[in-house]
Amino acid sequence: MESPDYRLLWFGLLMMMGGMNMQMVARAQLAWDLTRSEIAVVAVGAGFAPPILVFSLFGGTIADRFERKRIIQLGQFGSVMIALFIAISVVTDTITIGHLFGASIVQGLFFAFLMPARQAIIPQLVAPEHASNAIALNASGMSLMTMLAPAVGGLIYGHIGAAATYFTITGLGFTALILTSFLPKQPVVVRKHVRRVWGDMKEGMRYATQNRTLLMLLLLALSTTVLAMPFRSLMPAYVDELFNLEAPAVGLMLSMIGAGSLVGTLLIAGLKTTQHRGGVLLLTTAVSGLALALAGIAPSYAIAVTVMVLLGLGDAGRRSLNASLIMELSDEEHRGRVMGVYMMNFGLIPLGAVPLGVVAELAGVRYAVVGVGVLLVVMAVLATLGTRRIRAL
Repeated sequence: MESPDYRLLWFGLLMMMGGMNMQMVARAQLAWDLTRSEIAVVAVGAGFAPPILVFSLFGGTIADRFERKRIIQLGQFGSVMIALFIAISVVTDTITIGHLFGASIVQGLFFAFLMPARQAIIPQLVAPEHASNAIALNASGMSLMTMLAPAVGGLIYGHIGAAATYFTITGLGFTALILTSFLPKQPVVVRKHVRRVWGDMKEGMRYATQNRTLLMLLLLALSTTVLAMPFRSLMPAYVDELFNLEAPAVGLMLSMIGAGSLVGTLLIAGLKTTQHRGGVLLLTTAVSGLALALAGIAPSYAIAVTVMVLLGLGDAGRRSLNASLIMELSDEEHRGRVMGVYMMNFGLIPLGAVPLGVVAELAGVRYAVVGVGVLLVVMAVLATLGTRRIRAL
């Protein structure tokens, strides 16, 4: 935090992630209140994914070609407008499930450009020797908001309503927009070869796939995201059907995930390069799967909330450590495109979300959550046995 420019980015991140995590509660709960359909809830929760899948590599290419601050600002402005649109739709009683699904899709489009630029700008704002710590601090900020914002969002939704929640999200996004407006313009990355956009995209993909260790990390991120992330979209149905509770309980569960993730992120930030970080990554992936399986068999809400801390601990390694290792292994010229490839894994969330919603609707939420947890544990074991390159990091 010695860099004042990085402080602006970090506090802007807190505001942006606070709004995002509130929106995770509000969007899912509003979809559930409108439809009472598990499939509709996970579809709305995963609606952002297709644009991320299609446009993230393009967004990463743009981040390597243009000034990253401007990209961040445009993406944040778009997100603010989306939240404001939903708030107004709720106030005017014109809100439909189609509005929520459309807003999710458009937000995914903005994030496909915003997130690669935001990640790639970090090494430009700090000294090279502080880059790893800055990346870890970035992850801790995300975890902090994952802990605090869902509970606050759930309370606002439960006691004041959906409109108030979305107006709060709008205010947080606007604050992030103001903070990052004070960032100095960063020089555009000097590239060895100037190509057309499509050529840059192909070259970025080639760079990511030719580095075998980098490729293994990207594939691990893909598989774990597809299995672990959809549970959050299903949480309103999970809490309602298993424990007969509503939005505040959903917010508390998401906050407990954030609490575990914050603790895990701080522990991971203290790891040295000689402390087998790849092995820790694989271990925490298995922990995420175990936590999901335990959540599926939890006999009470109190036990389920406790298990969410374990899920957060697993997430800290599964997401924060994976992203940090990917950025460390990428050079400055390709970092935006590599982060674009990394973001594509979020675009494949429907591969897990849709089957999860179908199983939950046909067989019950409990069976769906246990099943995905077991699959994640099996995948972690197979990855540990078959990926020597990751274990060696």
